[in-house]
Amino acid sequence: MMTPQHQAFLADLSRHLPAERLLTDPLRTLAYGTDASFYRLVPQIVVLARNEAEVATLLRLAHHHQVALTLRAAGTSLSGQAVSDSVLVLVNEGWTQQDVLDEGARIRLQPGVIGQHANDTLRPYGRKIGPDPASIATARIGGMAANNSSGMCCGTRQNSYHTLHALRVMLADGTVLDTGDAASVAAFRVSHAELLTELSWLATQARENTALHAKIRHKYRLKNTTGYGLNALVDFDDPVDILTHLMIGSEGTLGFIASITYDTVPDLAHKASTLVLFDELDVCCRAVTALKEQGRVAAVELVDRRSIAAVQGKAGMPAFMYGNLPSDAAALLIEVHAGDAQALQAHISAVDTLLHTFSPAALSGFSTDPKVCDTYWALRKGLFPAVGAVRPVGSTCVIEDVAFPVERLAEGVRGLTALFDRFHYDEALVFGHALEGNLHFVFAPAFDSDAEVRRYSDFMDAVSQLVAVDFGGSLKAEHGTGRNVAPYVKLEWGEDGYALMRAIKRLFDPAGLLNPDVIISDRDDVHLADLKRLPAADPIVDTCIECGFCEPACPSNGLSLTPRQRIVLWRRIQQLRRDGSDPSLLAELEAEYGWAGVDTCAATGMCATRCPVGINTGALMKQLKGPSAHAATASRIERNLGTVVGTARMGLGALQLARSMVGERTTHKLNTLAHKVIPVLPVAPAATPGPAAPLPPAPTPAATEDNQVVYFASCVNRCFAERPQGGDNLATRTFNLFAKAGLTPVYPPNPATLCCGQPFESANATEAAQSALARTNAALLVASRQGRLPVYLDNAPCSLRLIEAQRAGQLDARLQLFDATRFLAERVLPRVAVVRQLDHLAVHVPCATSKAGQRDALLRVARACARQVTVPDIACCGFAGSKGFTLPELNANGLRHLRAALPDACEHGVSTSRTCQIGLSTHSGRPYASLEALLDDCTAARPGAAFHSPHTHSSTATPRRHMTEHATTSAPLTQD
Repeated sequence: MMTPQHQAFLADLSRHLPAERLLTDPLRTLAYGTDASFYRLVPQIVVLARNEAEVATLLRLAHHHQVALTLRAAGTSLSGQAVSDSVLVLVNEGWTQQDVLDEGARIRLQPGVIGQHANDTLRPYGRKIGPDPASIATARIGGMAANNSSGMCCGTRQNSYHTLHALRVMLADGTVLDTGDAASVAAFRVSHAELLTELSWLATQARENTALHAKIRHKYRLKNTTGYGLNALVDFDDPVDILTHLMIGSEGTLGFIASITYDTVPDLAHKASTLVLFDELDVCCRAVTALKEQGRVAAVELVDRRSIAAVQGKAGMPAFMYGNLPSDAAALLIEVHAGDAQALQAHISAVDTLLHTFSPAALSGFSTDPKVCDTYWALRKGLFPAVGAVRPVGSTCVIEDVAFPVERLAEGVRGLTALFDRFHYDEALVFGHALEGNLHFVFAPAFDSDAEVRRYSDFMDAVSQLVAVDFGGSLKAEHGTGRNVAPYVKLEWGEDGYALMRAIKRLFDPAGLLNPDVIISDRDDVHLADLKRLPAADPIVDTCIECGFCEPACPSNGLSLTPRQRIVLWRRIQQLRRDGSDPSLLAELEAEYGWAGVDTCAATGMCATRCPVGINTGALMKQLKGPSAHAATASRIERNLGTVVGTARMGLGALQLARSMVGERTTHKLNTLAHKVIPVLPVAPAATPGPAAPLPPAPTPAATEDNQVVYFASCVNRCFAERPQGGDNLATRTFNLFAKAGLTPVYPPNPATLCCGQPFESANATEAAQSALARTNAALLVASRQGRLPVYLDNAPCSLRLIEAQRAGQLDARLQLFDATRFLAERVLPRVAVVRQLDHLAVHVPCATSKAGQRDALLRVARACARQVTVPDIACCGFAGSKGFTLPELNANGLRHLRAALPDACEHGVSTSRTCQIGLSTHSGRPYASLEALLDDCTAARPGAAFHSPHTHSSTATPRRHMTEHATTSAPLTQD
C-alpha cells in the first residue's frame, strides 16, 4: 500500500515524467526492486529516469514531500545498498554515453555504461579502466564508482578512487558540479562556499587527530570500503577534490554520480597463468607476501583446502589438484602481464625462482595458452557457484569480503575457518585476492526462522570482532558497506572516525533522504531486517542466487522481464499459492505473468551462458507454456513439410508483390493490422527477403568418397532467399564456395522435406519434433553412407538442435555433424584464397553459434574477409526462431542499441542464422548476409584447384551485390 506521502509525490512527478516510466504495480515493483544482495525491499514507486533534468526533478520533489530515493544502475551490489521500500530510481537506459579522450588515456562514462563495454571501447587503444570486479560484464559504471569496486587485478591503486580524473555529480539540492569544467567548479566555489569550508574543517579534524590519522593510513593500505572514504580528508587539500573522492564509495548516500572520467590503465596483451599447490597454509601465505614485495605479478588468488575440494569435480585442472590433499593445503592462482613476450618471460622466470624458494608441493608451470589459463581461472570463478548450486532449497547464498593485513593472511584464514566450524556453516569456503589480504567467504544461511537469523547475527558479530578489532582489518574490502555492515562501521572505525562519517552524511544529505540506512544507520539491527528468503519455485531455477549476471544477455530486458526477474516473480507466485496469504495479489501476478514472463521470453538459453550456476530460465518458461494446443496440426505440417515450405514461398512472393504495388510502409501497416485481428498471421519485418529458388541440383559426385560432403538444407534457407529481392538460394552460394575448396556436396534423400524439428520443439509439439528428427536421422545416415561422410548443417539454430539431439542419443552417433561455421573455418577457409576484403564488417554471433562454442571460428572467417570487424555486445537478438514474426517488439527491443553500436563506416554485416539476419538488417539499416555468401564473395579457388561445379563463378567476375541490395542503389559488397 502506497503511503499518502508517496501518493502526493507520484501525483507531482506524473506532471514531469510519462506514465510508462513510473511503475507502481506489484509485478514490476517486485521485479525491479530485486538486486544481488540478500535483502528484499519492495519499492512503492520505480522510476525509469533518462536524464539529469529528470533526476533533478526527482530530488526536488523528494525534498518537498520528504520521500527517500535510492538510485541504482545494474543491481549487482551484494550488501543491500541498491534496494528500497520507498522510491527506486533506475539510471541505466539512456545513460550509456562514452567519450574516449586523449587517445584512450582517459574515458568519460555515464553511469549506465556496463564496465566491460568501456573496456571494449578502450581495447583498440591498448587501455582499460582500473576497476575489474568479477561482475564487470553486468555491473554498470555508476555502481562501480559509487561502491569503489575493485577486483582481481585492480588492487588498491587502480580502483575508482585512485584513477578518478573528473566527476560530474548532482547533490541533494539539485546542484551539479562538474570538475572537468573549470566554469562549473568556479561557480560551485561561490554557491557552495559554506559546504566547502565545512569539508576543509572536517579534513583538519582528521589530520590533527593523530590516532585517527594513523588509522586512516593503515586502513587504506588495505582494501577498504567500510564507511565513507576518510582517506579523502587526508589525501587532498582542495575541498573540491575531497568532495569528489568522498563520492567514490558513498553508495548513493551523498549525491548522484552523473558521469565519471577515468584515467585509464594499460591493458597489457601478453599474459600467463600458473597454479601452485602448497602443503601448508602458512608457507603459502608467506609466498604471497614475497610476491607482493617482488612486484612482478598482476594477480594472486588464494584458494583454501575446502575450496579446492569444492571444485575437484571440474575437469581440466592439473592432476595434483585432485585426490586427497593435506588438511592444511592451499593453492595460489598467479597471473603475470607484460607488454611484450620478452618482458613476460622475464616476469615468469623471476616469479618461478621466487616460488621455488618456498618449496611448493606442485606447480603447473606458467602457460600462455588462453584455453589453459581460462581453465585455471574457472577454478576461481567456480567457487561462488560451488556453494550456490548445492545449497539447500530455501537457503540464501551469501558472499562476504574482508581484508586482513597481508602479513597476517594465514592467521586470518584460520580465524575465519574456526568461526565457520563454531557456527556450523560447514559449507563455507574461503578464497580471495591474496596480494591485498582480501578474502571472500561464501556460505548458505537460512533465514526461515528466528533461530537461524540469530545464528547469522552472532556469526556476523564474531566476524566483525575478529576482522576489525583483533586484526585491524576491513569488514568490507570491495563490496561496499550497504545495510549489511552499517551497524559495525563504528566498531571498525571507532568513535572519532564514525563521528566524522556522520558529519559527512549530515553535510551532504541533512534530510536523510538519499539511500537511508545504507552506510550510516540509527538501527543496530538494520542488517537483520528484510532478509531475503528464496522459497522453492521449480528445480530448474531453485539454485538461482539472483545475482543478475543474466540480464545483459536477455533481449526482453527493458521490454518485460529479465531472467532474474522472472525467477523472482515465479518464486513469489509459488509461495503465495502455497501459503494462501494474499489471493488478490496472487491473481494479479498470475494475470500479468503470462505475457511478461512466459510469452516474451526468447527461450534461447543465453541466460544460462552468463549464469554462474548455469540456469536456463527459458527452460522454465517453455515448461510453463505446457504442451502445444495444436499438436495434431504440427504433425500434419511435419509430414507435409515440402508443401508447407512451398506455400510459405508463395506467401513471400505475395509480400514482394504487395511491396512493389503499394510500398513497404503501407504493406507493413496492413500486415500489422491483420496480425492484430488474426494473431496467427506473422508480421514481416522490413528486411524480410523474397522467396528462395528451389534447391539447385548437386554436382555429380566423383566415384570415390574423397572430399564429398552431405549438405543439409534447413527449411528456413529453403524458404527465404539469400538476396533481399529473392530468387536465389543459400545452397547455390555454398556450392560455389565448396567448388573453390575442391569439395563436392551431396544431398540426403528428399532434401526438401527434411527438418531438424526445432520449430516443433519450440512450440512443445513433441511428437512432431521427434518425427522430424527420426526422418532426418534416416536420411543423413543414407547420404553419409552410415556416417563416413561429414554432414554440413547450413543454419546455426538447426545445427545446434541436431548436434544436441545427437548428444542426447536421439540421432545416430556415427553421424559427423558440422556446424556451418566450424566447417567453413576448418575445412574451407584453409583451402581457398582470400582475394578481396571489406573495409569494415559487423558480426552478430547468434545464440546457437555462441552455445556451440563457434564464436571464435566465426570471427576467424570474418576477419579473413574484412580489414576491421565490429562485434556489438548483443548476446541474443530476440528474433528467437519465429518470435521475430509473431512478437516483433521482442526483436526490436533486443536490437534497440544495434544501430548506435555500429560505426558509420560499417556498411555490411554477417551472421550465421537466417532469421537473425532478417532482424539485424531491419534494425541496423545495413544488410546482413550469410557467412557462406561473405566467404564466396571474398575468395577464389587456389591455383591448381581440382574442379569447378557448374555453379561456380569466376574469381575475376564482378563482385556479387546481394549483401548490399538492401536498397535500390548500393555499392558492391567487396572493395578491391
